[in-house]
Amino acid sequence: MSYRVRFLLLFAAACVAFPQRSPAPVVFRPSEKVKYRAPGEEEIIGNANELFAQAEAAEKDGQRSRAIKIYKRMVKKYPRSNLAPEATFRAGKLTEEQGDYLRAAPIYRGLMENYPQTRHFQEAIESQFRIGEILLNGKKRKILGVPVGSTLDEAVEIFAAIVRSAPYGRYTARAQFDIGRAREKEGSADLAIEAYQSVVEKFPNDPLAVDAQYQIGYIWFAATRSGTYDPDAADRARTAFQDFLFRFPKSEKAAQARENLALLDHRLTKGSLEIAKFYDKAKNYRAAVLYYNEVIRQQPGSPESAIAKTRIEQLRSKVGDAALQSAAEIAERRAKTNPKNTIAKSSTELPSNTQKPPSPPQMRGNPDEIAPLPPPTDPDSLPPPAAPDTSPAPDTSVAPEPSATPGATSTPAR
Repeated sequence: MSYRVRFLLLFAAACVAFPQRSPAPVVFRPSEKVKYRAPGEEEIIGNANELFAQAEAAEKDGQRSRAIKIYKRMVKKYPRSNLAPEATFRAGKLTEEQGDYLRAAPIYRGLMENYPQTRHFQEAIESQFRIGEILLNGKKRKILGVPVGSTLDEAVEIFAAIVRSAPYGRYTARAQFDIGRAREKEGSADLAIEAYQSVVEKFPNDPLAVDAQYQIGYIWFAATRSGTYDPDAADRARTAFQDFLFRFPKSEKAAQARENLALLDHRLTKGSLEIAKFYDKAKNYRAAVLYYNEVIRQQPGSPESAIAKTRIEQLRSKVGDAALQSAAEIAERRAKTNPKNTIAKSSTELPSNTQKPPSPPQMRGNPDEIAPLPPPTDPDSLPPPAAPDTSPAPDTSVAPEPSATPGATSTPAR
């Protein structure tokens, strides 16, 4: 006889010999629906006190799963009972001890939101925070015991519940900061910056405000090095680091912030130099000199500045100063050479009954040498102003009323 057959026969004999230890899986009662109960599982019935006592007994016997189930059943059936907050807390604690953090967190959250007056409120906050940081630092979701996926969204939900339930608590600032960390790990830069900004604004005196302000600058700084080009990233990173140094000049991260600012300035200068070389190669020397001067302005003592100065001198020797002047310089030179009354004089020479339509602004010089900027407002290109009216002003005094008869004098009215 095989081992399997012998085992089945022994099991059947035990069921016959000890019927009280082998309850039926299907429970039938008159006037009630048929219920299925797994073999070996007792039926959970009783009032609030009885259910709580059953859960306590199961907890003492080391039957955590059964105790959790009874505590949950008791809270669901008797949510207004005085024992409901205690049962909720114990269910959360036992679930956490089993390592099932994703199920323990909602139980603690239910305790905070449904029973805020419970004596376990602070313990629930601490437990929530502890679970949130576990999930934030790499705890994976499991399916059939296999870790899969990320739990960052669950961590954010936990931290948000702490901020919402205890806005001035011990762990609130840290929870808000951890929301930023989670969003940063997800790659959601905008949401991370928003979370860090909330730390700076709501908890300015908390030590975490220093790290939050620095992280705002660092996120924008990282964006300048990513493959996606964002023209505003460098400016925003620079503003954030400058704000950080203004608020926290003695921070241990101040030196790193200054170094990041120097890298941003160098990168900006390098970009301006590349643009200048592009126009230089295209023989658009006026635009090239414009950007070479920008390089000198941005970092006067840098190697890029020395290259820019040398090339400007070479271009001056090659094409002359006049060909390199900017649009503003050209406009200023023309304003000095043309007297202010030249325009008015030329306009008065036109016949009074003739109006010359204004001509559109014209670009002067070689188009290839004009900087890629809008043409300057040239006084010569403006429509002529109206000629001054030299006729005498009319007499506004009241003239004497003419007499009806020639030679007669008027008599003033009385």
